[in-house]
Amino acid sequence: METFTQPKITGYRQLSETEVALMNEGKALAEQCGQYIEKLRRAGSEHGIQVPQPLDQRWISIGATQLQQGFMAVIRGIAQPSTF
Repeated sequence: METFTQPKITGYRQLSETEVALMNEGKALAEQCGQYIEKLRRAGSEHGIQVPQPLDQRWISIGATQLQQGFMAVIRGIAQPSTF
């Protein structure tokens, strides 16, 4: 694999190949979750899946926000920035 030297970003360190792989895996999982959330948001619409009653979009939005926060937290746990 080709070595890539990341430009210096204040508060961040150079990541190992293993850390980059873990971060990319997390980003892929986050993308899958995002697609699922979009599917839930379309449920019941004319272009979405049919459901017997409308889904509670408020809770779907709360879940989306918390999933985003969770993925940001684990990515930060991998990157271990030294800044706030």
